[in-house]
Formats: sequence, structure tokens, C-alpha cells
Amino acid sequence: MALLTANFRSLVYAHYEEAGRVFPWRTDPAPWGVLVSEFMLQQTQTERVIPYWDRWMNRWPTPEALNQASLEEALREWSGLGYNRRCRYLKECARIITEQQGGTVPGTPEKLLQLPGIGAYTAGAIACFAYKYPAIFIETNIRAVVLHFFFQDQEGVKDAELIPILDAALDRENPRKWYWALMDYGAALKKVTVNPSRRSAHYTKQSRFEGSFRQRRGRIIKSLVTQGPADAKALHIRTGIEEPDLYEALQALEKESLVAEAGGIYQISELHGFE
Repeated sequence: MALLTANFRSLVYAHYEEAGRVFPWRTDPAPWGVLVSEFMLQQTQTERVIPYWDRWMNRWPTPEALNQASLEEALREWSGLGYNRRCRYLKECARIITEQQGGTVPGTPEKLLQLPGIGAYTAGAIACFAYKYPAIFIETNIRAVVLHFFFQDQEGVKDAELIPILDAALDRENPRKWYWALMDYGAALKKVTVNPSRRSAHYTKQSRFEGSFRQRRGRIIKSLVTQGPADAKALHIRTGIEEPDLYEALQALEKESLVAEAGGIYQISELHGFE
């Protein structure tokens, strides 16, 4: 295993030295910028994230700066990225980091997991990229590389089977560079072969966006941040969403503290915390 993982690491690093990608959150891997990037990158293509990240960091370069902004301002800046719940979580992270952690992004996966909207992968990635913490974590590109090299003839491979390999191959002296290299190799691999991640037990194809519940939610948020508060009738006219789909989406948005209703008027919520 030692020789195999050493060869594996050499191949991945050789590709990185020749074709490694450059992103602004890599050029300056400050903790807050890394945290913002990881929220934006969830289920979103990297190239789409770059202009959003640049604008966001110019406007809110610290957790304190974002904490002072309204959720409506944040959602307006987020508009177009989708999955608006991520913006709500990011805004709440800024509040907690500012009010409870002295403005400092936590440096270990365990502490990062205590923040809203952060799961195992995101916690490991932030700790690694911001603080060079030697975490073990998996995302789609990492999964693709390990499956390609070590499980070429197997289907339904579980992530638990990948963990020992990632642990053995991890460059503990520079985990940040190692994971950048691993992700870049995976991204390149998908362009020249059938995505190896399809052989993972955890692979799911993203559902169609057009006409989806997710699209309806996004239309409502966009309407409220660009045109202001409104009742259900006005929202129907603005968005073209019919009942009961409109009320179903509004109910979900209220539950997630993205939208608040008072006297039949809906607006972006400013409540702290989540139900």
C-alpha cells in the first residue's frame, strides 16, 4: 500500500504542477474567504462562483462586515447562484463568528461543524484550506480520482472504502496543496473519461431545474429582493407561480427563516437562528 499510494501521490502532484487551476480563494486562502468559497461552491460549478466570490469579498471582506448587512442585501448579492438557503446559513455563520468567536473562523473540523450549514466535507475543507489542517474529506472530484485509480472494475463503492486510501495518501506536511491537486486531477479526469463517480454508492444525478420546486423558491426570493415585499396575489403576478405551488414554496421559505409573513405581506426575514 505504501508504494502504491506514493506512486498515486506522485502522479497527482505531477498533474498539478503542469495544469493546476488558479482561483482567488487559493491565491489568498484567508479563513473567511475560504469559508465563503466553500458555501458558494456547494452544488455550483467553480467558474460560475468566481465573479460572485470576488464581488462578495469586496463588499464584505470580514464576518463582521457581513453581519452588519441585512439578509436582503446578502440575498440580492447571491442572486443567480441558487440554493438560497446557503446564503442564509452563511449570514448566520457571520453572526456567530462575530458575536461568539471574536471574528475568527474556527480552525478545526469539530468546531466548524457547530456552525449552521456546515457538514463533514465543508468542515474538513475549510480547516484544510484555511489552516492546513490534515483532515480527511471527500467530494465529487476527490471521489472520482480514488475510484479511477483504485476501484476501476467495481460498482457501488462506498465512501467508507475510500477513507483508508485517502488517509494513507494524505500529504500531512502540506494537506492544502494535496487536496487542491487531488480536486484538479478529478476535474480534469471528468473531461476525458466517463465520470468515475457514477460507480459510487453515493452517486445521484442532479434533478432538472426547469419547472422544479427549487426554481419556484428562487423566483420568490428574487422577486422579494428586487421588487420588495408583496402579498401572495402580487407574488403570483410577479413570478407566474400558480397556487398551491406558490404557497407550498412560501411555507418552505418561511420554515427556513428566509421569508417572513405579517398581515399577509411576505418579505425577506431578518430573524436570527433557524427553526
